[in-house]
Amino acid sequence: MKNTEKILVISDIHGSLKGALLMEEAASKHGAGMILCLGDVLYHGPRNDLPDDYAPKKVIEIMNRNAEDIIAVRGNCEAEVDQMVLSFPCMADSNTLYLFSHKVIMSHGHIYGPDHLPLLQKGDVFLYGHTHLPAAETTDGILIGNPGSASLPKGGHPRSYGILDASGFTVYTADHSEYMHADF
Repeated sequence: MKNTEKILVISDIHGSLKGALLMEEAASKHGAGMILCLGDVLYHGPRNDLPDDYAPKKVIEIMNRNAEDIIAVRGNCEAEVDQMVLSFPCMADSNTLYLFSHKVIMSHGHIYGPDHLPLLQKGDVFLYGHTHLPAAETTDGILIGNPGSASLPKGGHPRSYGILDASGFTVYTADHSEYMHADF
C-alpha cells in the first residue's frame, strides 16, 4: 500500500520538462504516494506561449514512469492522441475520490470551476487547475484548491504545485516554499 498521507496535486504542465520534473521532485520531497493531475499535460494550447523547455516526449517518459501513482482528469488541451501515449487514464472530465474522510472532486476547471462548482457539501474538497492561478480557501465549509501551474504561471505567481493532506490544502512554489494554505 502506498503512502497516502500526502497527496501531490499538479496541473498545467503543458509539455514543460521543468514542470514534469517538478512533479517528481515534489512527490519525493513530500513523500507523496499519490499524484492528482488536473490536466493539460502535454500540449501548451493556442492561448499559451510555448514553454522554453517544451519537450513533450520527455514529459511522456516522466509521466509514464509515475503512471501507477497518477489519477488524472482531462484538461482543455488533452486529445485522444494524448491518451494513446500516456499509460494512465486522462480523459475523464472529473473524478471523485474519498481522502482524509472528505469527498474530493477533481476537475481541470474548464467545465467545473470556482464559478461553476459541481454538487458539493460542507466538508467536501474541490480541486481544479486551468487558470494557472494558485488558490487555497475554505468557503462555506468547502475547501477549494488550485495548485497553479507547474510550467506557465499567470498573474505574477511562481511555478507551483499543491499538497493535500489531513490538515487541508497547501500550495508550494517550485523551490518547495509554502505559498498559501487552507484548512479543512
